[in-house]
Parts: sequence; structure tokens; C-alpha cells
Amino acid sequence: MGMKKRYWVAGAATAAVAAKLLLRPRDVDWRTNRELVFHSEYSRFANVNGQRVHFQDGGDLDGVPLLLIHGFASSTLVWSKVFLPLAEAGFRVIALDLLGHGYSEKPRQADYTIETQAAMIVGLLDKLEISSAIVVGSSYGGAVAATCALDYPDRVEKLVLVGAVSNNDPRRFALMRLFGSPLVGDVIAPLLIGSRRLLRMRMKRVYDRHSWVLDESRVEARHRPLRTRATQRAIIRTVRRWNAERVSSDAHRITQPTLLVWGETDQEVPLRNGKRLQQEIAGSRLMIFRECGHLPHEEYPDAFAHLLAHFCAPELDASQPAVAAG
Repeated sequence: MGMKKRYWVAGAATAAVAAKLLLRPRDVDWRTNRELVFHSEYSRFANVNGQRVHFQDGGDLDGVPLLLIHGFASSTLVWSKVFLPLAEAGFRVIALDLLGHGYSEKPRQADYTIETQAAMIVGLLDKLEISSAIVVGSSYGGAVAATCALDYPDRVEKLVLVGAVSNNDPRRFALMRLFGSPLVGDVIAPLLIGSRRLLRMRMKRVYDRHSWVLDESRVEARHRPLRTRATQRAIIRTVRRWNAERVSSDAHRITQPTLLVWGETDQEVPLRNGKRLQQEIAGSRLMIFRECGHLPHEEYPDAFAHLLAHFCAPELDASQPAVAAG
């Protein structure tokens, strides 16, 4: 290939990338995408510390509040299979979108730290006039849930950590390193975050042997917010402000009754992390779902909902020894 042709190809590629970045939607709108949102009839919005937060609120308003926190680059969608079963079990179930995710606001100047997200969650509890709740966190949301338990102990009645992030190991993944790169990441990361093909590959990895859950409606529901400029900016900033080491170092300070739930073959946050937390958190129980990846609540929703309802029942003795499930 001659020098002139190489310049032409490089210029065309640069123009294509620039066009793709410029043509991204600014943000996702709940009203125009309502048909994609699972359980949209339960969706609500609240102004929390000046930011608009999307959450779903179902079940008995006088029931024990159960707050569900999703993981990195995700949304309320991951709880959609257990949302109604938990509500039918008598709980008040609240699943929210973290700032910068799903249909919550994605402020340009937010720092998107774990501590900021925890403060927002407590602000939402204040808005809903809930004094304390059982807090359930999955993956990155597990780090947020643990931080709520550490920084606002009076607001967390019980704690459930599902494949919870407890350190900075996930930042070693190739994609995460790329997202964290100041210059290259700003250009390449949005293209990767917005790629439907890459999303399907990632979801298949997360779901381990149960990739059959990847029906197109679920893929599209998750992909729609990821195409937008605001979500991509928030995700990149979340990676660059990622610091979850405190969860491991301070786990011994968690005093709430704690349930740890892990998939046996979790590739994102390996089971050894759950075993380490179980040793650090006094009286905690570790439940392992066999032949299960990173999201037990998606792969085994019925068993997960039953397990959660049992743990949250007041008569349960949380000091029982760990057993395997699934």
C-alpha cells in the first residue's frame, strides 16, 4: 500500500470514528424507552441530593424494605427476575439505578466513587422515609452495599453481598485498563461500551453455562443506555475513580448479619473473594450456587429469591454455618 493510500485509509478511519462519536445519543429517556424497561409500571423517580434517580418500588409498603443495588455498567434489569417474587414474599422491594447508570441522572461533574453512590443510596432512603433496610448488592453494587454498611451502619439492617467486588482486581481486565487510559480510553472506550456485539460476548461470559438467558429483549434493554454519551462518560469515570480495596481491609468492621452469595464458577469476581470475606465478617454465611457464574439472581432466580427471603426472615439465626446451595 502506497504512502498516499495509507494516509487516505487512516483519514477515512479517523473520520468514521469521529462521526460515530458525534452521532451518539446524548442520554437515554425513560418515557421513549418505557417498553424496553422490565417492570416499568413500578418505575419511580426521586430527586436525591439534586440528582434525578430512577428506582422501582414494589410490594407491601409496610413490609421490610429490601434495597437492590446492581453492578458496574448495569441497571435495575439484573433484578427483574427476582423483583416480583420478592415483592410477593411480603417485602417492599426497591431496585435502583446508580448515578450514571440506566435511567438515573448522569451528571457531568460527578466523581462516581463508591462512597458517592453509597451516599446517594442513603439519600434515597431519606427521601422514601425509610429508616433502615436490608441492603443487597451485586458485583460493583456489592462494594457500594458494603460501604453503606460501614459508613451508615444504622441504615443497614442486614447485608447481602452477591459476587461482590471487594478490591481493585477487576481493574486488571484488559477492557478496564483500556477504559482507564486517559487519552486512548477517551476515544476507544465509548466505541467498545456502545458495541452490541461486545455486550453479548460479555453477558455470555458472565452467565457461564446459562447463556440461554440472553434473549434479545434483555440484550437490547441493557444496550440502549450504553449507546449514549452520558452513560459512556459515567462508566469511564467510574473506572478511573474505582477504589474498592477498603471493602477488604475494613470487612472485619461489618457488624450487620451478612449473607454472601457466590456462583461457583464466577469468572468476574472469583469464589476465593467470597471465602475471604466470609472469614473477615463475623457470623457471615457463604452460600454457593453450583454451575453458576457471576449473577445467581439471573441464572437461578427462583432459588435465589427463596434464599434471600429465608435470610431476611426475622426468625432466621444468621450465625448458622455456611452451606452450599444451587
